[in-house]
Amino acid sequence: MPSVLPAGEPVPVDGSLPESALTGLGQRPFGFYVHVPFCRVRCGYCDFNTYTADELGPGASRATYAASAVAEVRQARRVLGDADAPVGTVFVGGGTPTLLSPGELGSVLGAVREEFGLDPDAEVTTEANPDSVTPADLQRLREQGFTRISFGMQSAVPHVLAVLDRTHDPARVPDVVRWAREAGFEQVSLDLIYGTPGESLDDWRRSLDEALACGPDHVSAYSLIVEDGTALARRVRRGELPMPDEDDLADKYDVADDRLTAAGLGWYEVSNWARDDAARCRHNLGYWTDGDWWGVGPGAHSHVGGVRWWNVKHPAAYADRLASGASPAHAREVLDPESRRVERVLLELRLRDGLDPHVLDEAGRRAVPVLVRDGLLEAGTKRLVLTRRGRLLADAVVRDLLP
Repeated sequence: MPSVLPAGEPVPVDGSLPESALTGLGQRPFGFYVHVPFCRVRCGYCDFNTYTADELGPGASRATYAASAVAEVRQARRVLGDADAPVGTVFVGGGTPTLLSPGELGSVLGAVREEFGLDPDAEVTTEANPDSVTPADLQRLREQGFTRISFGMQSAVPHVLAVLDRTHDPARVPDVVRWAREAGFEQVSLDLIYGTPGESLDDWRRSLDEALACGPDHVSAYSLIVEDGTALARRVRRGELPMPDEDDLADKYDVADDRLTAAGLGWYEVSNWARDDAARCRHNLGYWTDGDWWGVGPGAHSHVGGVRWWNVKHPAAYADRLASGASPAHAREVLDPESRRVERVLLELRLRDGLDPHVLDEAGRRAVPVLVRDGLLEAGTKRLVLTRRGRLLADAVVRDLLP
């Protein structure tokens, strides 16, 4: 079932924010994340807040979802006041966003444009499954203003997709990439997962090679995580499938970095590679560099000026809150300066651009020479940048820098 929301402090009924959070709004990167919580089939590894038609229950409707999302965008304008805060990025994720029609997705984007304005070079992304779009759909999405698309390829190998409960035909991936190019999308990204039980190194090489043959601008490659409460976790617990092996995951990361780099895609975040700086996902960079974003949708998380909040999970509760004029936020936390410093270390260290060492406290700075000596941080750079070995041990590096 969908993941559990964290605890936090109550949110005012109208969703208002502390004045301190609004200071500087518009001077930091500002984006919108729109969560579409619908899927035709639940993938066995997924713990995202998503619902199939059978799981929605009474009071929730895919047909009325876009209107609720538009209402939250308009509420965001009221909460954030009159500050000039043009939107630099919009990212529609899920779930399967393209289960909504291009017109419905375009109505949400249109509300963002009307209420806040879009930067002239705004990056507007939607995720899509390879079997959830047609050439006509992609053409209409481009006409609505979407500039970037990320396809959930995951693997090119049928038996690996079967373990993940992915239902698309891998032979369709080159087609959807070509259709997106023909529709005029400026950037095309492919998502991959490695470490699925039963996936060999040759299987993983095949997935990488077939992804690269499509000529993507961007590739995300994530190691499989067995999340509690998922169907995959239950199969592992029953002994039907083995847990992913850490050495195998490390080997597959090395293979990915070798092949992607050789194909001209450079890493810019531990799990992300891009053709050039323009192909980096600017929306995700906003997350990793303490930007501001408003998360629209059930279970969506937001962050503005050091205040983080998250919405109620179920689409019916979400729609009811908005229909009554109340905020859909479930709870929030106000981050103190030390918490924000720790988060900078956790997130910015994952980036190829690295971390400013002045963010560290004295104990953390003392750990730097040891990490350089051990080959985990690059030597001779003004910022702290992980080596490839450091990327594999990023959590351990962070623990040393935050003693």
